[in-house]
Amino acid sequence: MLEKLNAVSDRYHELERLMSQPDIAADSKKFTALTREYRSLTGIVTTYRDYLRVRQEKEEADAIRRDSSCDAEMRKLADDEYAELSEREEKLFSELRMLLLPKDERDSRNVIVEIRAGTGGEEAALFAADLYRMYTMYADREGFSTEVVSANETELGGYREITFSVSGEGAFSRFKFESGVHRVQRIPVTESNGRIQTSAVSVAVLAEADEVEVQIRPEDIKFESCKSSGAGGQHINKTESAVRLTHKPTGIVIECDQERSQLQNKEKALTLLRTRLYDMRVREQEEKTASQRRSQIGSGDRSEKIRTYNYPQSRVTDHRINKTIYTLQSFMNGDIGEMISELIAADSAEKLKNELDENRSR
Repeated sequence: MLEKLNAVSDRYHELERLMSQPDIAADSKKFTALTREYRSLTGIVTTYRDYLRVRQEKEEADAIRRDSSCDAEMRKLADDEYAELSEREEKLFSELRMLLLPKDERDSRNVIVEIRAGTGGEEAALFAADLYRMYTMYADREGFSTEVVSANETELGGYREITFSVSGEGAFSRFKFESGVHRVQRIPVTESNGRIQTSAVSVAVLAEADEVEVQIRPEDIKFESCKSSGAGGQHINKTESAVRLTHKPTGIVIECDQERSQLQNKEKALTLLRTRLYDMRVREQEEKTASQRRSQIGSGDRSEKIRTYNYPQSRVTDHRINKTIYTLQSFMNGDIGEMISELIAADSAEKLKNELDENRSR
């Protein structure tokens, strides 16, 4: 592990040298890539420096407590310091082990979130709107910005589907475990007999891709323009500002209607298309690496039931980590950070366990 840490430290210093070179600073794409890597290594290098400092201080304390020429009081102070530094060293070593676990290169990216109503009709559409509100409120708490890409609204204010972007450093790392089926149990507003209904909504979280990673040939796209429409199919403007893009090689269809400018809608649609193509590529790679699937909390399968929201009991349960929170109202108001942090911790623990198992089997 120390060899890995020394290699990381060397790379960190090399990045500092590279970023100070005028020719690289002038190349925005290269400089951005190096800056992203530099930031990803900063936490490891800072912790490693603390670890080396503590280890050095521990050796010095050990030398004093073993030195018979020192008086008893000084050796006692050195004993206490040695014990404290040993505990600190062990803690830093554990932190470094976690920091060295394989990172998801997508963690720092912006995300595209797609919410679709499933089983439950209008009630599912209303819960899709509730989830959209929950996520945007959480994003605001974290300092992320959100923007709707496309939406298909119902007459009661729900969404048959809604797609929106979340932008900010580390957005994917905070949202990636939300992919899957979210189940709600409550009395629908459309239910006159007061019976509890179970409905389902699917959520997909995609890491945003850039033009360099996914290049789309113009001849592979069929472009169509159409009028934007609101709930119930009523036109909300008379100009054909909405766009529909069809990617011929894959059959993926993207619709975007949130902007008044057709050009802006087209740019958003192209961003979403690149993101979906990138997601397809990543999933194909993950299918080839079964161990990577096993090291994740859940499979990322969007058909997997991941969470239940029970309104009568004011509880929300995440089935992947068997955690239940009994403050559903605040959770739906965007207070989901505790659940997300525990999902991240559980995922890291699972990865660490798998790595230790692999090391023992060698």
